[in-house]
Amino acid sequence: MNLSTATRDADASSELPLQFSTFYVGNLFFGIEVLKVQEVLRYQEMTQVPLALKVIEGLINLRGQIVTAVDMRRRLALPPRQPDTTPMNMVIRCDEGAVSLLVDEIGDVLEVPKDSFESVPDNVPGDFRELIQGVYKLDGRLLLALNADRVLQIVNSN
Repeated sequence: MNLSTATRDADASSELPLQFSTFYVGNLFFGIEVLKVQEVLRYQEMTQVPLALKVIEGLINLRGQIVTAVDMRRRLALPPRQPDTTPMNMVIRCDEGAVSLLVDEIGDVLEVPKDSFESVPDNVPGDFRELIQGVYKLDGRLLLALNADRVLQIVNSN
């Protein structure tokens, strides 16, 4: 392979759409890079952690692995979910291990074109802004690209 072929291949791969696993928290539509998602589960019973931060819902046992569960409603400073609704677990992988994000509803895996990306709007509040990498404009809605590392900083800082 010559240099021009390698350059063409690299350019073609940069034009490939990105894949996001999507979910809802309230009426907000989020996506996280599919390669960071380990699995999606129904709600799991949790063990409460005394003196844990408010965003930590508890710990789940995932086939022998202890995983911290982060309530995304609390992490995003949204109102609590209705008592008759049960969250779903989106288990994501990070350098330090797995963490479960408690979300309201799981969406589909979507491919989004890279050229539909926009930076985070200036009017987004600071705490929320730090969790979002950017926004993808889709037909009739916006996909908020979640920065998984920032969401998990609160778990790993303890």
